[in-house]
Amino acid sequence: MVEEGNIEASNKAVEEDNGPKGLYYCFWGPIYWFRMLAMETHWSFVFAVVSTYGISQGLGGALARVGTEYYMKDVQKVQPSESQVYTGITSIPWIVKPIWGLLTDVIPIRGYRRRPYFILSGLLGLVSMLIISLHGKLHLVFALMALTAGSAGVAIADVTVDACVAQNSSKIPSLAADMQSLCSLMSAIGALIGFSISGVFVHLIGPKGVFGLLTIPAALVFSVGIVLFEPHDANFAYKEVSKKFLDAGKAMWRTLKCPEVWRPCLYMYLSFALSLNINEGLFYWYTDSKEGPLFSQETIGYIFSFGAVGALLGAILYQNILKDHPFRDLLFWIQLFYGLAGMLDLILVLRINLKFGIPDSVFVVIGEAVTQMIGRLKWMPLLVLSAKLCPSGIEGTFFALLMSIDNFGLLSSSWGGGLLLHTLNVTRTKFGSLWLAILIRNIFRLSPLGVLFLIPRGDPNSSILPTEMLGSEDETVAEESSNIELVSLVNSVDGR
Repeated sequence: MVEEGNIEASNKAVEEDNGPKGLYYCFWGPIYWFRMLAMETHWSFVFAVVSTYGISQGLGGALARVGTEYYMKDVQKVQPSESQVYTGITSIPWIVKPIWGLLTDVIPIRGYRRRPYFILSGLLGLVSMLIISLHGKLHLVFALMALTAGSAGVAIADVTVDACVAQNSSKIPSLAADMQSLCSLMSAIGALIGFSISGVFVHLIGPKGVFGLLTIPAALVFSVGIVLFEPHDANFAYKEVSKKFLDAGKAMWRTLKCPEVWRPCLYMYLSFALSLNINEGLFYWYTDSKEGPLFSQETIGYIFSFGAVGALLGAILYQNILKDHPFRDLLFWIQLFYGLAGMLDLILVLRINLKFGIPDSVFVVIGEAVTQMIGRLKWMPLLVLSAKLCPSGIEGTFFALLMSIDNFGLLSSSWGGGLLLHTLNVTRTKFGSLWLAILIRNIFRLSPLGVLFLIPRGDPNSSILPTEMLGSEDETVAEESSNIELVSLVNSVDGR
């Protein structure tokens, strides 16, 4: 066995030596990287990540963001603070991600745990987007229901593919950062393309037409459920479902009580919740304020596309330079720069950039790119940390729980920002207090530095969980028996 291991290591070393070098690596490097991930995990896993993160969340999310902004402003004609609250409502399906995680882990449909949920996700997206795009004048309540259903479709696909990411991260810890980088890179590239064309499509076919286009990413997610390779479980005992839910809940609660887990979870929530979201107020100022830049729909799309470039640069920077830095040190500098980057919005709203001869469009592009790059740099180490907090056997469900904590923080941020805009009387026509809202937001962005001690300082490539929570040897062997399917939650619990 030792000799075989040495031979395999030698073969890998030879392959690396024969790999592309120099300038050729700029072209062949990503191809070799994709090939390596597909060989180490499974090609269907890579396809699912590209489809879910790249097409559905990246490209589709970009189209949905710009389309929803103009839909709420021009079709439903709501106030900025109301739009901020409604945006939070449509994100609720992302908060209940543990429910989707439990369903995929505990309740297989016709013997499959992953494929049916991709199919369900695609159907939800198709139906909801068709309703919004084809209805002449949809009431606000029904529009919110359709948008929330579409968001639920994306969330179900996300939690299903996240289960695969978490399991593979546990199975191959050395590739955890690479898999998160793949997710972030696909999301950033998809968003770049989506934002680049979003403004043009909103101008040509309107916000409702954009929702019609979103049926295409939904159909692609549907196809993932058809082609995904997954072992078939024909002997599932459905009578034990309630017991499995109970055991899964106990396992998650036991994990959350561990200080190595709840302390980072608390920090993740606070870091998002305290970064108040007032984007709707800024968007209305960009497009409607007579004292503002009065950007066109195409310009808004191009601005957001530069933000996607910044996010992509952030993912590349993390993957190549920052992924081996300790979590606490890295998050300290990122959070500090995140607060300082918010001052760019203040300079813009106070029109200071014009005094220095910097056009609004140039300054907004710089600010959007910088903010999105820092935001991605903040998000990626938290994703890697979350993957490392998942105990063996309940990776998918627990990773979904951690992501729901993050999304609850984003919801708190959105509603807190809406309350701030309402309190300062920032409306469709009044923007006199917008500068104060930006200043308050920037101060709140720095506040998570005070609770940074909750984050572990150790090596990001080492395990964070206590030894007794990493699972027994038998569980590890069982977990590695398949590439996509997670270990039964009951077996995991009983094994402890």
